[in-house]
Amino acid sequence: MRKAYELVIFDWDGTLMDSAERIVACFQAAAHDCGWRALADEAIRKTIGLGVAEALARLLPGEADSRRRAIAARYREHFLRLNDTPTPLFPGVAAGLKDLRARGYRIAVATGKSRIGLNAALEASQTGALFCTTRCADETRSKPDPLMLHEILAETGVQAADALMVGDTSYDIEMAARAGIDSVAVTYGVHDLAELRLHQPRLCVQTFPELCAWLP
Repeated sequence: MRKAYELVIFDWDGTLMDSAERIVACFQAAAHDCGWRALADEAIRKTIGLGVAEALARLLPGEADSRRRAIAARYREHFLRLNDTPTPLFPGVAAGLKDLRARGYRIAVATGKSRIGLNAALEASQTGALFCTTRCADETRSKPDPLMLHEILAETGVQAADALMVGDTSYDIEMAARAGIDSVAVTYGVHDLAELRLHQPRLCVQTFPELCAWLP
């Protein structure tokens, strides 16, 4: 029998919102603005899900912190103001989130985005009122550290056994495993199936409606 959960925690980029192309373009533009060499698109995609600082630490190992901070600042400027690449919700997400709420689930967000970035995305997608709480990488530790999940559980009063994490990267699934939380991996995001299975999610789904149908 499928397990019922009280709280479903979602990653944002690559899980609810199709934003990978914009993220990649903004990292490339930021690096160019700061006089850095072009970054490989696939290397950038592999860091989606991490906080910006942690992503740049992987993309530019050994580079001075001041240079990475400058690129991070330009990245945020491009993502929030200068780049207009569309970032729609994935098919079925808007209706699926409303359905889960109507069925009595509490839903939350645990994301590598900054607070200002998530707030802008919540407003643009008109989904903010659906979530009982959200956590961003600049407010706590970045994935795959489980701290943001521990904080969400403490705030909501939900036990780890009654929560589910849904994400599209190995960082999401590892974070959930380290927090003692079940997870579901979505395969339409940025990490491939082999990476997603490394930390043993309960299920891998190909679409958001498939996740909603699986939940009891």
